[in-house]
Amino acid sequence: MRGTTDEQIESLIALTPDDLVPQGHPIRRIKPLAERVLQELSPTFARMYAKGGRPSVPPEHLLKASLLIALYSVRSERQFCERLAYDMLFRWFLDLNIRGGSFDQSTFAKNRARLLEHEVTGQFFEAVVGEARRQHLLAEEHFSVDGTLLEAWASMKSVHPRGEDAPPPAAGVGRNPWRDFKGQRRSNATHVSTTDPEALLARKGDGQPAKLSFAGHVLMENRNGLVVDVVLSQATGTAEPAAALEMLERVSTARRITVGADKGYDTRGFVGACRLLGITPHVAMKRRHSALDRRTSRHASYEASQRVRKRIEEVFGWLKTVGGGRKLRYRGVARNRSWAQMALAAYNLVRIAKLTLAATTPGAAPAR
Repeated sequence: MRGTTDEQIESLIALTPDDLVPQGHPIRRIKPLAERVLQELSPTFARMYAKGGRPSVPPEHLLKASLLIALYSVRSERQFCERLAYDMLFRWFLDLNIRGGSFDQSTFAKNRARLLEHEVTGQFFEAVVGEARRQHLLAEEHFSVDGTLLEAWASMKSVHPRGEDAPPPAAGVGRNPWRDFKGQRRSNATHVSTTDPEALLARKGDGQPAKLSFAGHVLMENRNGLVVDVVLSQATGTAEPAAALEMLERVSTARRITVGADKGYDTRGFVGACRLLGITPHVAMKRRHSALDRRTSRHASYEASQRVRKRIEEVFGWLKTVGGGRKLRYRGVARNRSWAQMALAAYNLVRIAKLTLAATTPGAAPAR
């Protein structure tokens, strides 16, 4: 029979956000991991704020909110604060009551300088990696490295010759007038963006359009595909080998390690620098003038590194489709680096939760 609408409004109900989040929801495995990491950062939080004065929004809330923005592909901080007012899962993750107050999106902007000054997001990312290491989920000998272009939050219309003022907008055509760049030659040496001066013109390959971009670089361990380091830099065209060496120098191990990479890293400079660091470079060999020879490529470990290194594309795929990296939200290297650290920390937390579930559930399929 057809149901009818019951318009009786309950006058009293005893519920908490925890009652509304399903017990089997994947976010329940991520929250305790995030809270253990935040507990490690408590001394840093204590140094960031004055002893007296008006209480601020807890930094734990801001970092948890950044995780939710990445995990649920929230478009902006303003949209997150609007959603926090009615999304019980978000309120539960931030330990807020149903009737408790939210906070304004300006809270993110006002506290971002403080978080950047104390490198909080970098410490959070490192603590997540440390949590994975304590659970013996990291490979300490075999790694992969790669980079990708991330489109900057700036329009190509903002690019103008260096040393000149931006041209005035065309009259009578609205806020976003049409501009014709046909026939103009623009390069990073002669032009700059007024919206984001740190963003550089870059393209992914021949025949592809040049866009204002930054370069994101990731170091992945090969056992479970967890990210162990991340660098975000200007897209200079030569940033990939330099960023890879920067991350490899931070890998503290007494063992000899290997690093897999694509053909873009097959240069004498990168290969030679890896060998000086005691690292075996398992880079894909160019057909002509390769920096490697059969002394390296003949081993089975080289073939294994070449197979596994392609999993790093899964990291970039998640970062762009889920984590919000298809087009960056912030301006400048520092702010976007902070975003990348939090987004990849969220990626690692998802992986750790899946791996621990597979290890503790009898008959469960291994995490991929």
